[in-house]
Amino acid sequence: MPHPVRAADPSYELIDEQRASSVLYREHGFPHPLVRWHYHKEYELHLITASSGKVFVGDYIGNFYPDNLILTGPNLPHNWISQVEEGTQVDGRDRVVNFTDELIATAQGAFPEMHSFTPLLERAQYGIEFYGKNTVSEAKQLIYRIAESQGVTRLSLFFILLELLADTGEYHLLSSNDYLLVTGEKNIQRLNLAVNYIFDHYMRNVTLEEVADHVSMKPTYFSRFFRQATGRRFIEFVTSLRISKACELLSRSDTAITDICFEAGFNNISNFNRRFFASKGMTPSDYRREAYERGSDKWSHAS
Repeated sequence: MPHPVRAADPSYELIDEQRASSVLYREHGFPHPLVRWHYHKEYELHLITASSGKVFVGDYIGNFYPDNLILTGPNLPHNWISQVEEGTQVDGRDRVVNFTDELIATAQGAFPEMHSFTPLLERAQYGIEFYGKNTVSEAKQLIYRIAESQGVTRLSLFFILLELLADTGEYHLLSSNDYLLVTGEKNIQRLNLAVNYIFDHYMRNVTLEEVADHVSMKPTYFSRFFRQATGRRFIEFVTSLRISKACELLSRSDTAITDICFEAGFNNISNFNRRFFASKGMTPSDYRREAYERGSDKWSHAS
């Protein structure tokens, strides 16, 4: 099985300000120190260009592939974990555009047209995934042009990009507000360790007590801490990962559904079918048919 490689650093990310630019652009590979459960005051438009794996935004868990495009709002925790063979280095996995509320407020104070971005930025507090093929393609090209530009040209391209995303109706909101922002280096490091450990072992019978011991916490305290931080009870979090894996296999392989059940970490087919229907509102076979008919990665996401 591919082994997810990543760092388990804390936490609040202090983004290096490029003082000559209102719009910040970065790119990095995987593994990388920035690949961790973290948050920051800036908005983040995040484009995946290589590898696939699991994405976490607030209390949302889903799958990502190349051209996955997500906008997160200020202080919304997030992470993208690639599933790759141990020791594999993925170059240029992420292209990231960061901007602040201050930039938008200044622009809106000067130009009334900028108020059209307000609904988009309000939605960003939940995380927004854009799935329209044309929208993502145009956004990708604009992000590439932003990477190669500076000054007024970069700012102009950024506002064109924001207008594109504000005008599309092809998006999903990702997270609810059912989590509490975990602060403090020690707490966030523990959360990273817990999430990383669960991610490594969710396809077997991993227990709350086992994970609590891994992060040196008492089970009862860890249970409460984990639910507050992720918006999900431990077993709900594990089940969501398993459903996400099943969705990936259903939409991207011809593996028999019974085999997918066990490969995703469920111990019997009736439990798998019941959990899957509760999460997706359809049976695994109906999900697979929808995925094939739509021909769209939108069906491979598990909330």
